[in-house]
Parts: sequence; structure tokens; C-alpha cells
Amino acid sequence: MTNEDPPIGASRQRAFGGIGRYWRVYRTFFTTSFARELEFKANFLAKIAQNAVWIFFFVMILLVVYGNTKSVAGWNEGDALVLAASVFAMNAVSQMFFFSVTEIPQMVRLGTLDFIVTKPIDSQFWVSIRKFSFDQIGSFVAGVVMLALGLQFSGVHPSAIQWIVYLALMVCSLAMFYSFTLAMMTTGIWLVRVDNLWVLAESATQIARYPMDIYGMQIQRFFTYLVPLAFLATIPARQLVRSLDPAMAALAVLWAAISVLLARLFWRFAVTQYASASS
Repeated sequence: MTNEDPPIGASRQRAFGGIGRYWRVYRTFFTTSFARELEFKANFLAKIAQNAVWIFFFVMILLVVYGNTKSVAGWNEGDALVLAASVFAMNAVSQMFFFSVTEIPQMVRLGTLDFIVTKPIDSQFWVSIRKFSFDQIGSFVAGVVMLALGLQFSGVHPSAIQWIVYLALMVCSLAMFYSFTLAMMTTGIWLVRVDNLWVLAESATQIARYPMDIYGMQIQRFFTYLVPLAFLATIPARQLVRSLDPAMAALAVLWAAISVLLARLFWRFAVTQYASASS
């Protein structure tokens, strides 16, 4: 180690100091989001009720469909509930932690993005976790209950390794969905007047809540190898209610890494192109 090299202890201290700084920022965002929800209790309860009713009607549709057939493309009633539960839980976690991503066009239009990109903190971190959506906790709990009921209806008892792989794939699913949403909303830096870009992400979850097996082979391959919507729910659910597929699990990890990297690069490029709200 040369005289110019910083001491190892000092480098480690700076690294932990940086992590601690980001944790303090996140903790501040979390507490302010909680305080905001307490100010509008009626709105908070109304949003929870709305999410619960929406999930209830979707489950009713599934029950009606499977009241007339035992299987759809090889998926029985319990399997379909596990699939839907995976989508709802993933989407709820995404909305809970990364809700503020959908507000990027609004930040651009109001000029608040000017302040974010000039702060001594990573701008993507800021725009991603600025708000915590507490009303999605109910949706997440509903998803967990649906998952338990689906496994019970299917009569399957996943092994410990299946649970581990399933949870790992759900993390990959969350990473892909977050990256897709971030990329879509980042285009708001150029498309300032378009606020409903989040509808594209919502459309992705609507497709993902149904098994990919209902489509033809060419479409299945498209949603697996080109546009990885199959990894949002179908692949994780299949690993849980059926047998493990190591190749698909590895491909999910690869897709998650690629998605996060591309979304990061696109955000950094967009920030360099962003002038300000006044220009």
C-alpha cells in the first residue's frame, strides 16, 4: 500500500457511512409517508377498501370460471389462485416501496426534479422510494391469504427448496417489474404532459395474472425470451405448485439483472438530457 492509498479502515468507514446516510434518508421518507397517511385517514381506509373489493371480484371471476371446468391449460383452481396471489403480492410490494416512481412526469412538470438531481444523493434512489404506499399492505396480506388457499385447494405441499426458489423468483419478478415501470416513467422526462404512463405497467400485470399456457407456443416464447412477462408470476407459481426448473430459475435471475442494469443506464442517460423545468 502506497502513501497515497487511504487506510483500509477509513475506506470501510466511508462505505458504512454512505449506507447509513441512505438508511437515514429512507427512514425519513418512511416516517413522513406514515404521517401523511394519518392526516387523511378516510382516504387511506377508502383505498384499502377499494383494493380489497377489486381483489374480491377477481377471485369471484376465477371461481365462476372453475365452476364450469376443472382445468384451464393444465392449471386447476388452486394453481390459478397461486398465480393470481403471486401477481397481487408482487404488485403490492412494488406499490408499497416504489410508488413515487409513477410521479416522475409530475416531478418534471412541477420542476421538483430540478431539486432532486442537484442533491448529494443518488437521484434514482430518491425518485424510487420517496413515498411509501401503506394502503397496499392490505393487498399484500390478501395475496398471502390467496396463496395459502391456492396451495390448499391444489393439495400440494411444496418442499423447503421450492419455497426458497419461489421467493427468489418473486424477488426477480419485483426487480423486473420495478425496472420496467422506472423505464416507462423515465420517458416522462421527454413526454412531460403524459401522466398515465403507469397504465403500461398495469397492463403488464393484467397479462401476467393469467397463465402463459393459455397462449400459443409462439406467444409463450415471446413472453419468456423477448418480453419476460412470464417471469412476473407464471414461472414462480409453476416452480411452487409443480416441479423445479433450474434453467428457468437461472433465466429469471439473468433477466432481473439485465432489467435492473438497463433501467439504471436509461435513467442516467435521461438525467443527462434533462435541462430543467424552466428550459
